[in-house]
Amino acid sequence: MLELGTPAPDFALPDGAGRRHALADFGDSHGLLVAFLCNHCPFVQHILDGFVKFAAEFARKDLAIVAISPNDVAAYPQDAPAEMLRLAQERGFTFPYLFDESQAVAKAFRAICTPEFYLFDRNRRLIYRGQFDDSRPRGQGPVTGSDLRAAADALLARRPVSTDQKPSMGCSIKWKPGNEPDWA
Repeated sequence: MLELGTPAPDFALPDGAGRRHALADFGDSHGLLVAFLCNHCPFVQHILDGFVKFAAEFARKDLAIVAISPNDVAAYPQDAPAEMLRLAQERGFTFPYLFDESQAVAKAFRAICTPEFYLFDRNRRLIYRGQFDDSRPRGQGPVTGSDLRAAADALLARRPVSTDQKPSMGCSIKWKPGNEPDWA
């Protein structure tokens, strides 16, 4: 996992419509949340409505949010940019949903699954990495966003974020053949 205190890895990626978004675009916010998502993962599908509500609420509190899909679309065409755009429009995303075709950004973040969340402070230093909450597909607890919410609330209140953080659980990133990192 990316170590707490690590600077946010740089990125400049297109969204489903081809518009580019970069780390520097989020420079004035109190914090930055980077979420690794994809369309097909049942774990993402399970939390997606709750995450969309969370994102809308926290955007009003000056937390910048961006989602990135790193999957191999040759093997998983439902994660392709056109499908990402469709999902973003259908679900009312209020944040950019970017495509990491080379998978270099996922590697820089040391991302391992979808969904996975990285919260950075105003100085773009990592203060949280892990799960949205303890809920899981097939009825294992309600979707609350409690883990990520506690970290975001602490950040915005200028309180320390607990270092007791649970890794995310979900679908492994679908690496292109030969592109798998040695730690995945």
